[in-house]
Amino acid sequence: MQPEAIEVDDISHRFGERLALDRVSFSVHRGEVFGLLGPNGGGKTTLFRILSTLISPSSGDARVAGASVVAAPQEARRHIGVVFQRPSLDIKLTVFENLLTHAALYRLSGADVRGRVVAALDRLGLAERRDDYVETLSGGLQRRVELAKALLHQPPILLLDEPSTGLDPGARRDFLTYLGQLRDNAGVTVVLTTHYMEEAERCDRIAILHQGKIVRIGEPAALKAEVGGDVVVLQSQRPAALQASIRDRFGFDARLVDGTLRVERPRGHEFVRDVVDAFRDEITNVTFGKPTLEDVFVHATGASFWDTTAVQA
Repeated sequence: MQPEAIEVDDISHRFGERLALDRVSFSVHRGEVFGLLGPNGGGKTTLFRILSTLISPSSGDARVAGASVVAAPQEARRHIGVVFQRPSLDIKLTVFENLLTHAALYRLSGADVRGRVVAALDRLGLAERRDDYVETLSGGLQRRVELAKALLHQPPILLLDEPSTGLDPGARRDFLTYLGQLRDNAGVTVVLTTHYMEEAERCDRIAILHQGKIVRIGEPAALKAEVGGDVVVLQSQRPAALQASIRDRFGFDARLVDGTLRVERPRGHEFVRDVVDAFRDEITNVTFGKPTLEDVFVHATGASFWDTTAVQA
């Protein structure tokens, strides 16, 4: 049996006194799109840097296509293509020139190089833009050039750090479609970090990180099913008092998160009716719906996903 595309084994990492990753373990199957979902400070970028061999973990190890990122980082790099969050293109060169320059960094030469460049441009729908200067391209097209660069040496594994940051919703959807095509048509394993729920929904599996730990891992639909029922969100001028009133009236606790009350109940519309009838004057707003990945995060951690006080990690 072939090994997993990526195996992460008990990785921890510190920046001084701060623990950014805390004994993280998981594996990524060959030929899947795997997402690392989390807010700023969750640890996903630190994990990306370790998998891409930019830094070594404080403890533990990870194997990329069987190669240790600690003991054999050069071997691990042969198996990965990397797309960083910040652009790495030379905007004063053409698309074709950018790819040729990148090929030289991998010591690719000879007649085969131009064939690879042409094939990469065809695959990403960039053939007609090969002679355009990068600075004239839209953000979405520039991201596709980045992807073409990362695939030029034909790696089986693609690592992307927040790949759709700065893209408008349409360009983001197009980019995610291209990643799915790479998986389906070329068998490429894709691992991406993201804080976009839409992006995470398109992954085959995701790992949700919070404060350096994986709190949930699985298929997005299965994770949402774990929450169960509907999610009712109540706003009030006095949320703690309303929380106590709901406990006394209905016999269960509403969770207080970021100044709002959250209740996970089957047949949420019936609870909305009953709670509004009982406490109409105490409720300023109420919504309900099926669980989202944000609800999965709140369910697992008791914290808001969009905690702006977190430190980037």
